[in-house]
Amino acid sequence: MSVAAVQMVSTPRVQDNLAAAQALLTQAARQGAELAVLPEYFCLMGRQDGDKLAACEAFGDGPIQAFLSRTARELGLWIAGGTLPLRADDERRVRNSSLVFAPDGACAARYDKVHLFRFDDGRERYDEARAIEPGAAPAAFTLMARDGGRWRVGLSVCYDLRFPELYRQLAADLLLVPSAFTHTTGQAHWEPLLRARAIENLAYVAAPAQGGLHENGRRTWGHSLVVDPWGVVMAQRADEGPGLAMAVLDGERLAQLRRQLPALDHRAL
Repeated sequence: MSVAAVQMVSTPRVQDNLAAAQALLTQAARQGAELAVLPEYFCLMGRQDGDKLAACEAFGDGPIQAFLSRTARELGLWIAGGTLPLRADDERRVRNSSLVFAPDGACAARYDKVHLFRFDDGRERYDEARAIEPGAAPAAFTLMARDGGRWRVGLSVCYDLRFPELYRQLAADLLLVPSAFTHTTGQAHWEPLLRARAIENLAYVAAPAQGGLHENGRRTWGHSLVVDPWGVVMAQRADEGPGLAMAVLDGERLAQLRRQLPALDHRAL
């Protein structure tokens, strides 16, 4: 199964971002992707926290969700929509939600980001909890590939990457990690964390990211990549700017590695 991790440099303008996503998703489909994964905040990298509230949609209704559904149907593509702001219980905040759309345009899965990013090194300060309400549960779905293969796909978002217990619960064949890692933290930890999650779960990992200098002044790390269950980087977007990291996932290799190293069902003697 061919997977595309889509890298973007999103702006404060939703329509511009949707147009950029459309072009990249079309490119992925033309190159044979069955699943394309957009980065966190693909539809909006706002200038301030309140911008998320202005773009917030009710689950199942809104222009961003309509775009994802329509594009999946038109391209015959599974699309994991990075994240978009959905209505929360607290009207002062949103859910940072990853929605997956099947090739028929139906929403196949929803995951609300559980672990909210907070960072302060004296120069950069981020606290997602000011505008985001955390989710409460892991989420996964089954993807039927064109060759008949069944893939259990686990959902996560960015800062979740630092919490390995979440990934163990997912028990997935493929882990999705749409992200907007800062340049500071990404330079230090992005690739090691992704490779670790692949190795310890004997799973493929597809990690699309924001990558570049945004209009709000934030610089994101990029380096979108796909990792195999042995921790080998199969594809990587090596520079900043929009583009794709594409790789073909091999279900037989996954099964073989899990037979060779039965770490997922190990029991202490």
